[in-house]
Amino acid sequence: MTQESGMPLDGNAMAGDLREIFAVDVTAARYMCAGCTHTDAVGTLMLWHQSPGLVARCPNCEDVVIRVVRAPDRVFLDLRGSVRLEVPLEGS
Repeated sequence: MTQESGMPLDGNAMAGDLREIFAVDVTAARYMCAGCTHTDAVGTLMLWHQSPGLVARCPNCEDVVIRVVRAPDRVFLDLRGSVRLEVPLEGS
């Protein structure tokens, strides 16, 4: 997203778009595994939760797709095992 002058905006300009995306049930979103390109809903990932956080693995190749770690004052979300995350918007 750029201003009419062609100068880039800072990341705060995405606030409204990101608020809309992260206010949905992400288990319905579709991921693409970075390891094998398998695509499916986040809800189909295999979840390991005995570690300090949550580790979600691809059901096709078992690569780690998503990691979630909760701290007292924040959540760490690691999506590097996913090429993309497609989030359906309500009303679409």
